[in-house]
Amino acid sequence: MKKIGIVGGVAWPSTVEYYRLLCTWTNEHFREQGWDLPYPTPPMTIESVVMHETRKLRAKPTEGDEAWAAYDAAFRDALIRLQHAGCDFGIIANNTSHTRLHSIRHGLHMPVISILEETSKAARSVGVHHALVFGTSVTMRSTDYASALLANDVRANDQLPDDVIDFIQSLIDTEFEQKGTLRGRSELLRLCGDYVSDPADTAVLLACTELPLAFPEYAEQGTFESDGFIFINTTAVHARAALNESLGITV
Repeated sequence: MKKIGIVGGVAWPSTVEYYRLLCTWTNEHFREQGWDLPYPTPPMTIESVVMHETRKLRAKPTEGDEAWAAYDAAFRDALIRLQHAGCDFGIIANNTSHTRLHSIRHGLHMPVISILEETSKAARSVGVHHALVFGTSVTMRSTDYASALLANDVRANDQLPDDVIDFIQSLIDTEFEQKGTLRGRSELLRLCGDYVSDPADTAVLLACTELPLAFPEYAEQGTFESDGFIFINTTAVHARAALNESLGITV
């Protein structure tokens, strides 16, 4: 297996989920292959950044590379440390930083799997033509998901109002990064009802890796339907892509 490098800590609950999924799925893979116990797990190194520090480095999506330089460097340096640790490829266990992946990748020899690209392919696979993006304020205000989706023939809905974007960011900080997801789930479903005009042709992207924690019964499914809506679990989609790369599975 190829060694996986994970940049985590942004935030820690989803980093835990990535590790759990990768180990669980690898165990299942080798059990199905008839291997003896203990079943293998992937070789991994986790470089956990401090979100209290990296959050302060975020700029506005409309600002240029200079404004984002310190933020980009924090993630690039973490990936370089993983590269030096012998990792064959890397993943960043969140969505927000992937809006800066074009810059973060500079100087790296190790490939980094994009959560935006994998999620957009998952949206295409369920046959929808539209997507509603829920995530951090940076993710929702940037155009990166819209571009990745359009490359897969899926159009992102118009940007949500500023007060809704700020509310979702607050919900992430108070409900999901602290693992209190009961209110978070009801609020997400309320917003789906407000902003999904065609549930049969719209995928709701849980485009913060903590948001899928609101649907624990679907934690291992990259795409699922719940309460009349189609959801994309970005954590599971990204973790599955990493596992396939580690195992050399071509999808």
